[in-house]
Amino acid sequence: MKIGGFQRTSLIDYPGKICSIIFTIGCNFRCPYCYNHRLVLPERYVEPIPIEEVWSFLKRRKGKIDAVEFTGGEPTIQGDLIEKMSKVKEMGFLVKLDTNGSHPEIIEKCIKKGVVDYVAMDIKAPLERYSFVTGVSIDIERIKESINIIGHLPDYEFRTTLYPALSDKDFLEIFQLIKGAKRYFLQVCKLEDTLEDCTHLKQFPREKIEILKKEALKFVKNCEIRE
Repeated sequence: MKIGGFQRTSLIDYPGKICSIIFTIGCNFRCPYCYNHRLVLPERYVEPIPIEEVWSFLKRRKGKIDAVEFTGGEPTIQGDLIEKMSKVKEMGFLVKLDTNGSHPEIIEKCIKKGVVDYVAMDIKAPLERYSFVTGVSIDIERIKESINIIGHLPDYEFRTTLYPALSDKDFLEIFQLIKGAKRYFLQVCKLEDTLEDCTHLKQFPREKIEILKKEALKFVKNCEIRE
């Protein structure tokens, strides 16, 4: 596993838990607003962190950290993801997976192996605009499959970054796509230091975001705004 970053403590990424975060290197999407572009573009890759440093920290923090999150980049493209998740579980931690949903077979395997406790999936766009937002050709059937798999878990979340290039119609279609979801987050979009130059765009005003939240609540059970 190629690790590009390790955050020792987070109080917001795993609801109700204190977690550490492993940032994996590499992604199969090219979302223009991505702020982790140093983990996405090969020419910008950071120097990998030896995984031994991660294991050493986690061993010292047993009893003080509840969970470990695997994010990226895109963790499901790491060939040894399940092996590393298993190691974390054996150490006594809960495991969270952040994913773009492009590899439903890996998500399902993680679930069947019992190595993941919480899954968060980014819903990038309505299905017909996925390639536009992600910058790559997308098999939308795989996205739909991931949504279906994750939506049947006891503990999960869907989330959408409020990319200003998306329209009200786009967001309505996203809400319909995850109808019945138990937990959904609308994430404020960062427009500086991103994969592509997004500084010409304007963030949605707070009033607009609140309206989107109200609309989302017509389809999902719970919706929150994540700054």
